[in-house]
Amino acid sequence: MNLELSNNNVFLQGVVEDKPTLNHSVLGEDFYSFNLRVKRLSGNDDILPIIISQKLMDDIEPQKMVALRGQFRSFNKQIDGKSKLILSIFCREICPVEEDTNTNSIELNGYICKSPIYRSTPLSREICDLLIAVNRNYNKSDYIPCIAWGRNAQFINSAPVGTKVHLTGRIQSRVYNKKIDGTNETLSKTAYEVSISNLAIIENKTL
Repeated sequence: MNLELSNNNVFLQGVVEDKPTLNHSVLGEDFYSFNLRVKRLSGNDDILPIIISQKLMDDIEPQKMVALRGQFRSFNKQIDGKSKLILSIFCREICPVEEDTNTNSIELNGYICKSPIYRSTPLSREICDLLIAVNRNYNKSDYIPCIAWGRNAQFINSAPVGTKVHLTGRIQSRVYNKKIDGTNETLSKTAYEVSISNLAIIENKTL
């Protein structure tokens, strides 16, 4: 069974924001990156990074509506001597654009790999931050930040590291300001995470 397909499934439909640029090459195959603007039900937008093979780029051009299926992937990159988790959506297939469809959905099977962080907002909304390790082929794993709300946050906040979970939701982008070391200036950055809508424990990990 293909682990990438059974453990990590993404569907997105949105507008191409910019001209694709060369990202990397593997065994003579070129892969390009671009941003996809995906509407939320609230009317706001998520701007999500896409990686795509040149073989699938016939319909990719700025301001065009596209639909795609793929996986949410991660890799570690050394930046200024620190390891940073880089996230993107790897496109496996271009799909027909459909009206009245869920334009942003993800389904993951994976393992909690850091202790959940439970907190509440100033408006007393309960939140739980998770990092999920999702296995894929060739003994590799993707590490996906996820956020649970309300009852899901209560349900999962005490789950130990190693617990296997199944979840569905959507991928969201979130802009935040980070203070530059040694200065009073801030730098605008974008984080990507899965906002969980449904969550279940597949296998309990006992301490």
